[in-house]
Amino acid sequence: MNTSYRTIQVIRSEEGFATIVLNRPDKLNTLSNELRGELIAAVAALESDSGIRVLILTGAGRAFSAGMDLEEWRTSDKLAAGAYENDPVKALRAFSGPVIGAINGMAVTGGLEIAVVCDLLVASTEARFADTHSLVGLLPGWGGSVRMARLIGLNRTKELALTGRFLGAEEALAWGFVNHVVAPAELMAKAESIARQMAAAVPKTLIAYKRLLDEESALPLDEALALERRTSLANNAQVKSEAIDARVAAMVARRKKAKAAA
Repeated sequence: MNTSYRTIQVIRSEEGFATIVLNRPDKLNTLSNELRGELIAAVAALESDSGIRVLILTGAGRAFSAGMDLEEWRTSDKLAAGAYENDPVKALRAFSGPVIGAINGMAVTGGLEIAVVCDLLVASTEARFADTHSLVGLLPGWGGSVRMARLIGLNRTKELALTGRFLGAEEALAWGFVNHVVAPAELMAKAESIARQMAAAVPKTLIAYKRLLDEESALPLDEALALERRTSLANNAQVKSEAIDARVAAMVARRKKAKAAA
């Protein structure tokens, strides 16, 4: 099922996931106010759809996103062209299920900030990442500096942030910036394969486990361990053995089917 927007495309799958495509290829998917507004609305709609448990985010054409729309920046009378009041990263964080970034090309500055809020990244061999804030006299405001440092460490983040250089796909993989690198023609198949595996999880547990991992990552070790124990006790006390048996049987059946199809 397709939903019509002007600057994005939303494709729902009956397998429990949806794909949002940033769709301004002639403008390298720059983040106009209209695109950001449509992305925010689409994510909210998908969050309210119980049939959608996983989200894939990608770009049309040769870019994931080249960042903010500088033409709009020059003509807007709003601070940072309205970036702080129309924040796509905040919207993506509000999606309770996993978000997979399928990075098809360049992800620059604001595009990079959107990429790093995803729960995992699959990159085309043509993907390139750059944080050019320092080269144009700006500072990030969507959490990119914080998330990059937690993802790849402070020293590597400083290198990218203070030089503005491009990080290629293979180097990004070596740094732990992305999870997988594949040929361009295989990008969406890989992202969709991961989405299907995630969508097969118990829906409530999928959301709870993502939330637990996010909350743990912000805590010291002992506090994180205590949080895991409390959350485990509260959750696992409600799970009946019959439900576990049925879910294990379903998991085995899915794996046998996948093996037979391979």
